[in-house]
Amino acid sequence: MQLRHSTNPAQIRSFDTASLRANYLVDDLFADDEFRATYTHEDRIVLGGARPVHTSITLGTFDALRTDTFFENREAGIVNVGGAGTISVDGTTYDLEPGSCLYIGRGVVEVVFTSADAAAPASFYLFSATAHTAYPTTLVGKGHGTVRELGDATTSNERTINQYIHANGVQSCQVVMGVTVLSTGSMWNTMPAHTHDRRTECYLYFDLAPEHRVIHLMGEPTESRHLVVANNEAIISPSWSLHSGFGTGSYSFVWAMAGENKAFDDMDHVQPAELR
Repeated sequence: MQLRHSTNPAQIRSFDTASLRANYLVDDLFADDEFRATYTHEDRIVLGGARPVHTSITLGTFDALRTDTFFENREAGIVNVGGAGTISVDGTTYDLEPGSCLYIGRGVVEVVFTSADAAAPASFYLFSATAHTAYPTTLVGKGHGTVRELGDATTSNERTINQYIHANGVQSCQVVMGVTVLSTGSMWNTMPAHTHDRRTECYLYFDLAPEHRVIHLMGEPTESRHLVVANNEAIISPSWSLHSGFGTGSYSFVWAMAGENKAFDDMDHVQPAELR
């Protein structure tokens, strides 16, 4: 497990590209037959990745958590961004097709990840936050959450938002999670950009061809910075940071938040003319 400390807006003004990537980009989440994790002190979020190929992967705990099991004090949302696979939760098996989401609540002991086909392995992306109570494990199939259509083709940001874990959907303590799919010909996500000073948000970009990249905007609205992001790489956006991006090719992304509330629309918009 990698550890990332919190940063503040004054620091980012002096960060070069290497410092930006070291603090906010997670570029090594997926490795064959491993579970990899990054712990950020921004709202104590854990990002994890499991890609079972030749064998199943059992999720253990980590020294940084000081717990006997991973879910002793935590909850998580998991989205499959690879081939078909299954997740076994305390002996109950859930089938996850690509794009589907599984919520796992506090108190679960054993979690096992398995791919249906080693030639097309699953890639399970985990977003975890601390939890004060237990909610039931719940599976949501691809496209079966609350669907919202946003943006417009004329501004290249027409997109479908699938809300899976949220106030009016799958219940959680503080995790909010879903998947955004951009329409053909649209490349901008989350434009106009926004911040929400009450929650940390993380993006995992996926379904991006190897030769393409997403230019992800972050930082304060008047002190913006950017990161160049490849397929299956994640961004940590502190509560004070805007988050938006433009792709050189088609892509989707998993968005997930944790913090003060679970209100999806609690955001502070930044119009393009305000960005610097």
